[in-house]
Amino acid sequence: MTVIIVGAGINGVTTAIELRKRRHRVLLVDPGPLPHPLAASTDISKAVRAAYGADEDYTELAERSIKLWREWNNELPDALYHEVGFLFLRRGKMAPGDFEYDSFTLLRRRGHKVERVNVAELRKRFPAWESDIYQDGFLDVEAGYAESGRVVATLVERAKSLGVELHQGARFVDLDERNGRVRGIVLQDRHRLAGDVVVMAVGAWTPYLLPFTRNFLHSTGQAVFHLRPHDPKLYAPDCFPIFADDISSTGYYGFPINRDGVVKVANHGLGREMSPDSPDRVVTSEEEQNLRTFLMEALPSLADAPIVYTRVCMYCDTHDGDFWIAPDPERLGLIVATGDSGHGFKFAPVLGEIIADAVEEKENPLLRKFRWRPELRPGRKKEAARFQPKP
Repeated sequence: MTVIIVGAGINGVTTAIELRKRRHRVLLVDPGPLPHPLAASTDISKAVRAAYGADEDYTELAERSIKLWREWNNELPDALYHEVGFLFLRRGKMAPGDFEYDSFTLLRRRGHKVERVNVAELRKRFPAWESDIYQDGFLDVEAGYAESGRVVATLVERAKSLGVELHQGARFVDLDERNGRVRGIVLQDRHRLAGDVVVMAVGAWTPYLLPFTRNFLHSTGQAVFHLRPHDPKLYAPDCFPIFADDISSTGYYGFPINRDGVVKVANHGLGREMSPDSPDRVVTSEEEQNLRTFLMEALPSLADAPIVYTRVCMYCDTHDGDFWIAPDPERLGLIVATGDSGHGFKFAPVLGEIIADAVEEKENPLLRKFRWRPELRPGRKKEAARFQPKP
């Protein structure tokens, strides 16, 4: 088949590579530059972890993905996945039903290297933390982070080397629908590209480029901060792994110091609904003040660290927090591949395979989970912090 993929972020580029390996002709379309500066995947880091509370489907998928991240480190020119561990902290005791307890229990049962961390251990091993405000937690030794922007750039080059036809600088404006079927796409200059299947992998732009998805997909912005610590040694990976601070309550997570001397801290919360191209896509003074308040309480040595960069990371949210990888039943030839809901990049090595199976109409049990489901309505969702009631 000839497959047109709109969007060269992590969903689009991994799908392009997988479909090309399956010997399809692939046209990858993106307005550019690449990595696209406004895309969610264009950042310095994304967490890779198998902790998903009691959700065994995502835990198993993450296990497959982590194995492939390790293989990518050997295959790609540079090692871009760093297995530094993930520290999950809780301000109360872990108990059945909370994200930390359920994650710890499931990971341990599945044979992961996880270590319970109490106050004494926190104080001894992870000195940047104000240990007295935490009662419990665990370290997921096998988790890590990917240098996301560099990963996308590397994969784009790999796609081109495999024969993917990259249309950079081409801006999608509409589907080319004729006789009840999507025949291709229309670009801004009214030029048309023809294909047997169109895959829309445009992330947070989905409800704006495909307005008929707005009832079940929406875009939210989350504040991201890059800080330069006064004492870099406190934030080295061996004593400051990736963290989630009582994620169901605070929403804050972050990363150790990187090769550029930057510590990234962000919020995985409800966010602000907006278009990715909105002029409101800037970090607000209130969001910065909230960050400073959090740091003063939890990481006091970082509280007055200079902020060297801010951005608003865009999520494409579904009502249940699951991916949306499915053919449109009303538009033959169209596949919508989105719904990252803020937790998609870690699955990069397996996403292309899942989306390619949707294109080829192959049986894949995950496609039943990620099916077309417009009947869903907003309600209680599964990702900690974003979808659980605040105390």
